[in-house]
Amino acid sequence: MSHTLVHNERECKYEYHIEGNSPYSNYDDQDGNMHLTHTSVPDALAGKDLAKQLLEDVLDQIKKDRKKAVAKCSYIVKYQEKNPENDIFA
Repeated sequence: MSHTLVHNERECKYEYHIEGNSPYSNYDDQDGNMHLTHTSVPDALAGKDLAKQLLEDVLDQIKKDRKKAVAKCSYIVKYQEKNPENDIFA
């Protein structure tokens, strides 16, 4: 299932809006390096692989913006380790 990624610049996060819930990934933009600091999926949406979908959409957006990602949360660090071929990471 595809969801629309929303860039909430005011709160420095990317998010989905699903069934009244908002899975999100926080970031800190440091000179074009997007430090991804936290990823969260509400319990009501657990088990739907949303964290991975969200992260991959965020990484696609970062790439479109010609920036680099820096993994700063444990989930994203593990994703990076499992996907070393992904050149989006600084």
